[in-house]
Amino acid sequence: MSTAYGNFHDFCRDTGNRFSTLPVCNLFNESPARSGSGAAGYGGCDLTGISLSRGRHLANLGSIILDGIAILVMLALLWRSNRKRAAVGRREMQLFLIGYIIISICEIFTIGGFPLDGAVRRAFTAVHIATIIATTWILMMNGAVGYQLLDDGTPLSLGLIFGSAAILFIGTGYIALDTGFSWTGYWNSTLNAPNRSYSLYTLYQLVPLVFLFVYFVLETVLVLRVLGERRPMLYLFAAVLLFAIGQIFQYVISVHLCNSTNGKINGGLFETLFTLLSIVTIWIFWSSITEDDWPMPEPVAGSSVYT
Repeated sequence: MSTAYGNFHDFCRDTGNRFSTLPVCNLFNESPARSGSGAAGYGGCDLTGISLSRGRHLANLGSIILDGIAILVMLALLWRSNRKRAAVGRREMQLFLIGYIIISICEIFTIGGFPLDGAVRRAFTAVHIATIIATTWILMMNGAVGYQLLDDGTPLSLGLIFGSAAILFIGTGYIALDTGFSWTGYWNSTLNAPNRSYSLYTLYQLVPLVFLFVYFVLETVLVLRVLGERRPMLYLFAAVLLFAIGQIFQYVISVHLCNSTNGKINGGLFETLFTLLSIVTIWIFWSSITEDDWPMPEPVAGSSVYT
């Protein structure tokens, strides 16, 4: 029985044909991003965007602008985080924000339709994919930081999180680079339709969802059972909802937007927007549970607690 697991071809077709707003599609033969030429593409709607001189186009300008805004917003949140000196997980949250800045920079060149050389776009794509894995891992580890198993902000805590994220980054980046540049030829069977890559599919499509789910569970237990609060859960649910809306635009609505606008825009623009809003909401959630005015339990008579 055949299975769609590992198959990227349909995703690439529905997110842009010759120029896909799903970055992993840049690695495969059907995409002009691999050769820099006007390849036939995946057979879907052409995302053409704005016409330039000599028959060139600048596609997905909206995402490029939003990624620039995202970088500025993340820098502002880094500064705000630095001012919350008593907040639990301040440095760990800053690692997450830095990861998203790198993702936004890469996204400008991977799903932003600049007329780039194919090799340059594939290199940015490998870094983009690897950073997504590493950054979602860092977010999941942020969910564990609140339990204070280790003192937050210490070299040990930061070293464990950064070191483990670096391992994921290097491993994923190598697979993406070897796929895109065929260094060893091991992944060459994935390059043509149906572009079935079990490794990239697992790492790019499934592993981040697992990390995000674990983060949600960890934070839900922390807020409801440890802090005994409910208000911060509104922010957490909002972040999940915004992220989900972005994915729906990317994978479901994208092709319909592209067809209805004659290739001017697709779901990539809205995926970028709603993901940015989700990240900001996650920061607001973290900020809300690290406030200094949470009600503390009353000390028990005769106990040395709080004395």
